[in-house]
Amino acid sequence: MSLTPSRRGAIDPFFVMEVMKAAAARAAAGGDVIHMEVGQPATAAPQAAIQAAVAAAQREPLGYTLALGIPELRAAISGHYRQYYGLDVPAERIVVTTGSSAGFQLAFLAAFDAGDEVALGEPAYPAYRNILKAVDLVPQMILTEAETRFQPTPESIQATAPNAKGVLVASPANPTGCMLDGAAMAALVQDCAAHDRWLIVDEIYHGITYGGRAQSVLALTDQAIVINSFSKYFSMTGWRLGWMVLPPQLLRAVECLTQNFYISAPGISQVAGVAALGAYDELERNVARYARNREILLNELPAAGFDKLAPADGAFYIYADISRFTNDAQGFCTRLLNDTGIAATPGFDFDRRRGHYFMRFSFAGAEAEMVEAARRLKAWSK
Repeated sequence: MSLTPSRRGAIDPFFVMEVMKAAAARAAAGGDVIHMEVGQPATAAPQAAIQAAVAAAQREPLGYTLALGIPELRAAISGHYRQYYGLDVPAERIVVTTGSSAGFQLAFLAAFDAGDEVALGEPAYPAYRNILKAVDLVPQMILTEAETRFQPTPESIQATAPNAKGVLVASPANPTGCMLDGAAMAALVQDCAAHDRWLIVDEIYHGITYGGRAQSVLALTDQAIVINSFSKYFSMTGWRLGWMVLPPQLLRAVECLTQNFYISAPGISQVAGVAALGAYDELERNVARYARNREILLNELPAAGFDKLAPADGAFYIYADISRFTNDAQGFCTRLLNDTGIAATPGFDFDRRRGHYFMRFSFAGAEAEMVEAARRLKAWSK
């Protein structure tokens, strides 16, 4: 008998992690690296969050919490919706998760049955597609265009995935940074209601926007599944803390899944999360830095030949069409790293059909690194 892994594990790797490995190998060999491959803030967690975690660790043993999260954090997240969006979101509808990644897994398992189709735009964060496959769901990729800000529309969903049981969108999106405006989001809400589809909205990059504040889909409906996280706006990637806002009919299913899969999100991270939700001044300073980095790249990349760029309404990415240079984004990014020390992500991780002509730059690092990256890119492209 030959023992083999299950087909659930036969999913694609998250290629940005492979770029990280190559960058780490260059650094270990003594080479310098400018990290523009990973969507990870270079800023630390809010000081209040760090202090709260230290105090909690010194005060008492940190054990399991309730599966849905500590009441203080659920209440604080509810308060965040009141203060930041002007929305009344009851704490009872909020579930604390082990990062947004656990939130997606829980949402997919609670809302869909094996074999169901879920529509999502392409390009998209690759873990969406890979998690769906791992839990025996069928991702139906909707080819999106710049004209719709690389976001799916009711028309494109109906044309490509008319039998979809759900639709997943991110606004702002990874890798493009593009956002759905109010009318476009409302159209998706109405279309999902009309076709009895779950609407899942990734709002992880809320707070990091450049032309006005993003509005939550919760302003339009209480039937959407919202996923968010402390990783991006709150600069807490390694704390593995996120949350979901659920329609009432999904709460018990998600609670049971959480109890069995995770027991609870990390207790120390939950304590820190309460404190982080009061650190808006510090967090807005981080966003101002991202805005400066974005301006540097939007001004300098065209001078290096990267002149077809997604709008970058939010998040900290610039998605570049590099078809004038290559039809092999992976090879292009490998040469870029080897020649200049700039680590960036090839687009095929996000778009399996057109990604060989695209790449993604992350501008979550320091301003000086963005200036130096622009200088190297201009010299290299010549």
